[in-house]
Amino acid sequence: MAKAIHMMIRVLDEAKSIDFYRNALGLEIADRFDFDSFTLVYLRNPEADFELELTINKGQAEPYTHGTGYGHIAVAVDDLDGEHARFTSLGLNPADIKEFHRDGALMARFFFVQDPDGYKIEMLQTHGRYR
Repeated sequence: MAKAIHMMIRVLDEAKSIDFYRNALGLEIADRFDFDSFTLVYLRNPEADFELELTINKGQAEPYTHGTGYGHIAVAVDDLDGEHARFTSLGLNPADIKEFHRDGALMARFFFVQDPDGYKIEMLQTHGRYR
């Protein structure tokens, strides 16, 4: 059986990205591997084994394009309103909280925020299938 272990994104500024993910999602450095032309930083928190891999290509000056393929990564939280307020107080500029209904019932409450490289993160209230 396959097990998802990480998702990789390319970032320009290692320190800025680590700071964002630490403040926004409570992710800390699990491992860091420096190579001649790039650095890999693995971030995770105690709640899950799944990691976010940051790839920092040395000499990259231009922002990465996300094309039409990347959508977002999703994170479930117990207190969406509290997290929205915390993100706002940190100056992370979260979008407004939205509700998504299906067949007359609440399917999801969520908001989006973008990291320093423009990657979208969906913050979902723990509910239903989002756990």
